[in-house]
Amino acid sequence: MRNEPAAAIAVTLPAEGGSSARARRVVAEAAGAWGLSDDLADDAALVVTELVSNGVDHASGPLGLTVSRTAAGMRIEVSDTSSAMPQPRPVQVDSARGRGLLIVAALGSSWGAEPTPSGKVVWVELG
Repeated sequence: MRNEPAAAIAVTLPAEGGSSARARRVVAEAAGAWGLSDDLADDAALVVTELVSNGVDHASGPLGLTVSRTAAGMRIEVSDTSSAMPQPRPVQVDSARGRGLLIVAALGSSWGAEPTPSGKVVWVELG
């Protein structure tokens, strides 16, 4: 029997606070269906929370979430309507915010952002 690649999962999320919880559910269901480790699923949940939260904070309009299987784990992409590229910034120790991209970089094997005709997509690969 040949292993077929798993189909990517794509959903549209409103740019509002509750979208992070829905994104975590999508990622958890994909990780479970693909037989990925609990550790990878936990990392993916944290990463998708950060990416969706950034989209909610810095863009308007709907967010696109695409989760796809890779040889080593999964790739998460979050698209939004802002053309401004994400910029990691120095951590302010007295602030509870501003660590999202540092978390993404620490947990992902690679990450980046690319412009799209309607904004940008920020992606991370885990595994």
